[in-house]
Amino acid sequence: MVWPGVHPGPPRPYIVLHMTDTTWHIPDPLSQPDFYADVPTKRLIAWVVDTVVITGVCLLILPFTAFTGLFFFPFLFLCVSFIYRVITIAGNSATWGMRLTAIEFRTGQGRRFDLSMAFLHTLGYSISWALFIFQIASIVLMLTTARGQGLSDHMLGTVAINRRARS
Repeated sequence: MVWPGVHPGPPRPYIVLHMTDTTWHIPDPLSQPDFYADVPTKRLIAWVVDTVVITGVCLLILPFTAFTGLFFFPFLFLCVSFIYRVITIAGNSATWGMRLTAIEFRTGQGRRFDLSMAFLHTLGYSISWALFIFQIASIVLMLTTARGQGLSDHMLGTVAINRRARS
């Protein structure tokens, strides 16, 4: 018997378009809270360390510009910061400051960042600094969400977690 409006034949493929925590391959903040413990604080400390490193690199570059880099120091800082973040995040899924504080980025599938994801995350970070309201929103999100994700993390589906202890 065939119901009205139903065509006999092979079943049609369908796609389920919903997102639940079970589709993530990263630790769940409710069942594995240790992965997210103190991550916002560690991100702040890592940011300070990275800012000091970037400032030091910029100061080392200044003599090679015959000190004309002082006239465009914010642009120099932006360029060095962007390159530093992309290279360090692509290399080990963490900047030097993040490595010092034992945190790293992961994609929604639980993988480390590759070059393209490092570039996109750094681009989002840079845009959030250019439009300061986005940076404020990012900070609020890091402090109030279960995974401590910033605005760029939410947009890309990424997360910063505590690294596993190596034995």
